[in-house]
Amino acid sequence: MSDDRHPATTPTAAPLRRRVLIIVNPAAGRARSSRRRLDRVVAALRRCGCLVTLRQAGPQAGDAEHLARAAAPDFDVIVAAGGDGTLNAVVNGVAAAPRPIALMPLGTANVVAQEIGLPRAPERLAAMIAGGPARPIWPGKVGQRLFVQMASSGFDAEIVAAVNPRLKRRFGRLAVAWGILLCLWRYRPRRLAVLIDGVEHRAAAVIAAKGRFYAGPYTIAPRASLAEPILDLVLFQCSGRLAVLRYLGALIAGRLPARPDITTVRCREALVCGPEAAPVQADGEVVAALPVTIGIADRPLPLVHP
Repeated sequence: MSDDRHPATTPTAAPLRRRVLIIVNPAAGRARSSRRRLDRVVAALRRCGCLVTLRQAGPQAGDAEHLARAAAPDFDVIVAAGGDGTLNAVVNGVAAAPRPIALMPLGTANVVAQEIGLPRAPERLAAMIAGGPARPIWPGKVGQRLFVQMASSGFDAEIVAAVNPRLKRRFGRLAVAWGILLCLWRYRPRRLAVLIDGVEHRAAAVIAAKGRFYAGPYTIAPRASLAEPILDLVLFQCSGRLAVLRYLGALIAGRLPARPDITTVRCREALVCGPEAAPVQADGEVVAALPVTIGIADRPLPLVHP
């Protein structure tokens, strides 16, 4: 005979603990501060009950991508611990068999972290990685290589090509500033032809944006969204050192999208042609040379974010 005052209960299953693989780029950011932040997030993840495995990428290009591709299928989430380039490597590593990925920002600009509003506090970041939902994002692609935030050709890509990785690791944004000065000194006007939906556009530079931000907190494409399968192609019409300085000033002042000599075209694919072997960068790494096709990935990827 049952007693209604003490109803029978069934045991509640213990919550599953996430198995987390963290792929660490030791060259991202500044070594000491990056290591301290990594240690704090790892400790907080373990307090959340996560089973954490750390793997450090080697000095060779592609090491982080290889580690992501070779990750055992029982990992619930793969975390890119580094900058935007490290996230790019992990995204390309899991592209053939998508699984949840997350970002632990340790880089110089950390543009994607700002784009998705990642928490700065190690405890909050760990809680998000440990239990946050993985929402679909639509990466872009240069040829067959994916990118998360942006790809470009023109003055922007030349700066990326000019920055010394060792100086960037040691001096951060100062190394980027030095790269800008070098590119201004060596500047040669270039014209690009950008073919979009059968219409040819002429530009001095092009940035294909998947997100709103560029080089940190600066807005370049206000309508762009990681969640949409669309590119915002930002076309810079003017060339010359003075034009570059005006564009940089407008970017810092928050007025770049309003300039009359900038055109933004929304599309799914574009062919970019120009001087042969001119660099093309994606998420802060040189990945190709002109001519290239820039488009949208064939399918979305799950990204853990707020």
